[in-house]
Amino acid sequence: MHWIDASIFILYMVVLLAVGFRFMRKNNSAEDYFVGGRTMGPGHIGLSVVATDVGGGFSIGLGGLGFVMGLSGSWMLFTGLVGAWLAAVLLIPRVYAIGRDHSLLTFPQLLGKFFDGRVAFVAGIICVVGYLGFTSSQLLAGAKLASAAVDGLDLGTALLIMGAVTVGYTVLGGMKAVVYTDTIQWVVLLTGLAFIGVPMAWVAVGGWEAIRNTVEPSMLRLDNITAIQLINWGVTIVPIWFVGMTLYQRIYASRSEKEARKAWFIAGLLEWPVMAFLGVLLGMLAKVAADQGLLDAVLTTGEVIDPEMGLPLLLRAILPVGLMGIMLSVYFSAILSTADSCLMAASGNLLTDIVERFRPSRNLKHTLRLSQIFTLVLGAIAIAIAAVMENVLSLMLHSYAFMVSGLLVPLVAAVFFGQRNPYAALAAMIIGGVTTVSLSLFASGLPFGLDPNVFGILAATVAFASVATLLPQPVTRTTL
Repeated sequence: MHWIDASIFILYMVVLLAVGFRFMRKNNSAEDYFVGGRTMGPGHIGLSVVATDVGGGFSIGLGGLGFVMGLSGSWMLFTGLVGAWLAAVLLIPRVYAIGRDHSLLTFPQLLGKFFDGRVAFVAGIICVVGYLGFTSSQLLAGAKLASAAVDGLDLGTALLIMGAVTVGYTVLGGMKAVVYTDTIQWVVLLTGLAFIGVPMAWVAVGGWEAIRNTVEPSMLRLDNITAIQLINWGVTIVPIWFVGMTLYQRIYASRSEKEARKAWFIAGLLEWPVMAFLGVLLGMLAKVAADQGLLDAVLTTGEVIDPEMGLPLLLRAILPVGLMGIMLSVYFSAILSTADSCLMAASGNLLTDIVERFRPSRNLKHTLRLSQIFTLVLGAIAIAIAAVMENVLSLMLHSYAFMVSGLLVPLVAAVFFGQRNPYAALAAMIIGGVTTVSLSLFASGLPFGLDPNVFGILAATVAFASVATLLPQPVTRTTL
C-alpha cells in the first residue's frame, strides 16, 4: 500500500478512536453506556440501524453474491426492508413503552418481563453466543478486505489489527460512540460506493457493452434466484428485526416511539434498494474484471478467486493512489459499524442478563467498568473465533439462525398472542436453538433445500404449544 493510502486509512482509524475517547468521559452509568441515555434522535438511530445491519457481512457478502449470481443477489437485502418495516408497524408500538417504563437495557430483560428471570437468563446466553458469532463474521470480513487490498499483509495480522481498533473504541465509548461513529461510517460508505467504487469499476471494465458481453445474461436479471432461496433468506433475516439485541438497544435509546418508528422506516429504504444494488453491482463488476483478466496482476499464479475476495481485489487492481485509502476506509466503515454494535450487544447481555442475575451491582461506576471489561474480553474471544472461520456470509447467517430459532417464538407468543407461560418459552428456546444447530452441523440434503432455521422455528413452535398445553402457567409469573 502506498504511504498516502496508508495515511488516509490510519487517520480514519484515529478519528474513530477519538470518538470513543470523547464519549468515554460522558458515560456515567450503564444506561448511558448501553442505550445512550435514551435521548437519541431518528436520524442518527436510523443510520446506525442500517449501518449495523449492512455491515461487513453484507457488504463483503453482497459482493460475493454479486460475483456469483449478479443483480438477483440484491433480494437478500429486500428481506431487510420487509423486516424493518414490519418491526416499525407491529413491534415498536408494543415494546417501546415497556422499555421506557421499566428502564430496560436488553432484549432478554423484555422477555423476563413477559415470562420470568429464567427465560431472561437463557435468552441472554443465546444472545451472547449469537452475537459473538456475528461479531466474528464482521472481523473476518475486515481481515479479508485488508489482506486482499494490502500486498504482503496476511489474514491473521489483518484480523488482529481490525479487532484491536474495533474493540478499542467500543470499549471506550459505549452506545453513543457506536451510534455516532455509525452515522459517520454510513455516510462514508454510501458516498464512497456511489461516487468512487461504482464509477471507477464501471469505467475500468469497459462500460455496459463490455459487461453485457462478458457475464451470463442471467446475472443481469432479477429473476436469477429460486423461491427456496428467497424463503431461506426471509426466514433467517426478517425475524432478526424482532429479536435482535442491537435493534432493541436502539429502540430503547430513541427519544420517543414515533422517532423510533421513523428511524426503522429510514433504515429499510437505505437497505433496499440503495445498499442492495450498490453491493451486488460492485460484486458483479469484480466478476467481469476477473473474466477479462484485469485481476491477474494482483493474483498469484493459479490462484482461484474466493467470490468474497473479488471486490477487494478489484479495488486494489483499479484504484489509484489516494482513492485506495478512501475505499479501504469506506469498507472498514461498514464492517466496524456492525462489529461494534454486535460487540455491545453481547457485552450488555453478559452483564445485565447473566452476571447481574446472580450478583447485582448498585454502584454505577462499578457497573460501567464491568461493562467495559466484558466488552474487551468478548472482543478477544470474537477475534479468536474469526481466526478459525473461513466464510463471512455463512458465519453471519448461522449466527442469525441460532438467535432467531431460539428467540422468535417466545417473543411472538407473548407480544402478539398474550401467551406468557415460562415453561413453554424455555422449551421453545432450547429445542428451537438445538434443532437449528444440530441440522446445520450434522444434516445434509434437508427437504426441498430449506434452511435448518425453518425446521428450528417449527420445532420451537411445536414445543411452545405442547408445553403450554401440558403445564399450567405459574400464578407468580412476572406481569407488566
